[in-house]
Amino acid sequence: MKWLGLSNGRLLAAANGQVDVFLTVDKNLVQQQSLAGYQLAVIVLRAQSNKIEHLSALVNPILAALESIKPGEVVTIGA
Repeated sequence: MKWLGLSNGRLLAAANGQVDVFLTVDKNLVQQQSLAGYQLAVIVLRAQSNKIEHLSALVNPILAALESIKPGEVVTIGA
C-alpha cells in the first residue's frame, strides 16, 4: 500500500476506497482534516499510550463499533 510517511490528509486520501474503517490514535485528526466526501469511517482510539498493552483493552469496544459504524462517521473509543 506504500502509506509510510504520508501526512494525515494524504493518508486519508490513500485509504479512501481501500479500507472501510480507518483506526487512529491521533486525537486531532478529525479536527485537522475534513472527512466530507470520504467513503470510510474513522475510529479514534484513546488510551494511556499507543503501546499494545494499553490499546489491547480497546479490542472489544472496537469490535462492537465495527458492527454498526457507517462511512463518514467518527467514533471515539476509550478515555
